[in-house]
Amino acid sequence: MLIAATLRGVEEPVNGPRPQAILLTFLGGYLLGRGEHVAMSSLIAVLAGAGVSEHATRSTVSRMARRGQLRRVRRGRQVYVGLTPTSRAILRDGDRRVWRTDVVNPRWDGTWTLLSFSLPESWQRQRNALRSRLLWAGFGPLQGGLWVTPAPVDVQEVCAGLEAAVHVRAFTARALEPTDVAEMVRDAWDLPALADRYRAFRARWTGERPVLPDPLAAQIVLQADWLDVIRRDPRLPAQHLPPDWPAVPAQRLFRELYAELDQGARRVARDVLDVIPDEEAAGGEVVRG
Repeated sequence: MLIAATLRGVEEPVNGPRPQAILLTFLGGYLLGRGEHVAMSSLIAVLAGAGVSEHATRSTVSRMARRGQLRRVRRGRQVYVGLTPTSRAILRDGDRRVWRTDVVNPRWDGTWTLLSFSLPESWQRQRNALRSRLLWAGFGPLQGGLWVTPAPVDVQEVCAGLEAAVHVRAFTARALEPTDVAEMVRDAWDLPALADRYRAFRARWTGERPVLPDPLAAQIVLQADWLDVIRRDPRLPAQHLPPDWPAVPAQRLFRELYAELDQGARRVARDVLDVIPDEEAAGGEVVRG
């Protein structure tokens, strides 16, 4: 759930995904698992195609480097950007969510994960950080400090590094009479709003799609947009969703479009990316600040 820690400071997009989401999407698709550093000039060029200004790219990279999420080294006059153990974990988490998790749970055994917490009033920042992690992990607020999700969850991983972790209590349980599970689902999650997000995604990417300069930019914006849609989806059991639930068609559209763009995107990446092996980057001058 580490990606939630990275995204917790990112507000809801107004006109598309934020620069940090765009950057993470690119790094996950074209740097993760390759043992390479990419030139800052390449990042600026790629993100510009996705609508991110040079200033926003530089400030986002600097902020993530200060947090230990990126590593910058200088080779001559060029600065190269590489991943750290923290960013690799973030990107692997995002990869699992995008590619290895279905938006509907067809085989639910009726078990809920329950998590409760009570924090001092002065712990607003810690409360927001915990809630962000819980939303990414698929939890919904049921009442007071009680959150629930129908999925098995590694609560220790969700709470890793949070001050609030010492105040968390977690359980697994099954609903008993007279609990109305359908009503509980409606209370914990705003299903109409979530359905609207999936419908809006389909509307944006069918017919007249966003105008972008090349397949790489289109693929990056597509995936960043999809990640923004699914990051609050609890992946509820099929029996507790409306029959016309739009998530599955939206997921099918995302994967079809991604595959359609992939060959062209990789061709553009080969042409524009200036990369060096990680071991060579390690011999460069580390950029501080």
